[in-house]
Amino acid sequence: MHTTHRKNGFTIVELLVVVSIIALLIAILLPAIGKARDAARVTQSSANLRNLAVANDTYSSDWADRQFTAVADDLGLAQGNPVQYNNQVSCMAQQVVGYDHVGQLWGWWCAGGLCPNYPSGFEVGNFNFAYKPYNWDTGGSFRIPNCKNFNSYVGNRWYDPVFWAPKDNYPLKIAEKNFIYPDEFSSADGSEDIAYSSYICSPSAMWNGEIHGRCGFKDPNTLPAGYRSPGVGQCRFPDLKTRMLEHHWLQNPETHKNPSFSGKDPSWLFNHGYNSKPVTLFYDGHVSVVGVTDAMEADTRARKQINDNNICDYCPAGSGECQAGLWSRDTPSGQNGYYGEYSYDTIVNTSYHILTTDGIRGRDVIGAK
Repeated sequence: MHTTHRKNGFTIVELLVVVSIIALLIAILLPAIGKARDAARVTQSSANLRNLAVANDTYSSDWADRQFTAVADDLGLAQGNPVQYNNQVSCMAQQVVGYDHVGQLWGWWCAGGLCPNYPSGFEVGNFNFAYKPYNWDTGGSFRIPNCKNFNSYVGNRWYDPVFWAPKDNYPLKIAEKNFIYPDEFSSADGSEDIAYSSYICSPSAMWNGEIHGRCGFKDPNTLPAGYRSPGVGQCRFPDLKTRMLEHHWLQNPETHKNPSFSGKDPSWLFNHGYNSKPVTLFYDGHVSVVGVTDAMEADTRARKQINDNNICDYCPAGSGECQAGLWSRDTPSGQNGYYGEYSYDTIVNTSYHILTTDGIRGRDVIGAK
């Protein structure tokens, strides 16, 4: 008798079936994994803003309900010129970034005859960027909540991870390599390139409310308290007025690079896409995802309500152009608002949060329809 030995194994057909099943499972699971990862990043960004909400409240408690500001209340005495102010009135508090690992102090130095000598060679950038809440062409202190004036209420570091959204790719390339260092400020590669926070304050809310008033723009240099940051208690609609939000278009971006912008951070801005939905902190402390579409719809509804009720008739003769919408078109930025001419979508048209009509007393969205 002969014993037949049969070798056990998979046939080619069986292997192909198994491979096909695995490929099908991967095709099904990958989108789900991607969505879960995206949701986790949004959750982290929301947590960051909740932490910053606590920091804002603590700051206000220490400063008699005032908001973060980087400029002297009476800068209008010098026609808004910091150097002139430092020569003629007093030396403003300097906008400091912090000490690095060898004890060198970094900041936006604004010198003048009434100021001491500040260290040369350790400037972060032009001082015009860092002092006024919003300079129409060069940025403003609304971009840098992680400066020392405010970050001392968080972790006392410029590169504290709480200041960066996990989906903010370009700034993170610079910022994340500095997260491991405990110094107030650090530059891991020895360069002077710095990353700005993913989150921005509302510059309109940092001004006197009359600057972006219902009856038109007013130059802060013409108002005695034009540069004085209003108290949080002046907010009339705390659940509808944005306080901080993601500066870049991080949710639903069509592309990750704005061809109109150059440099190390060519990101689209939050108001450049119709489908943009920045994670947002409101003055009442709640955090939610608010879409550009929500802001545009609210602006349209407000314009109709104000026009129907002839609110503009109450503006005095000789004032600026009455602003019927929720964001002011009557500013040095013009009708395009905050870099609106560089938007991805032709349909998008909003500068909410940046140019809110009536500033802290205004609204960026409207409640239920």
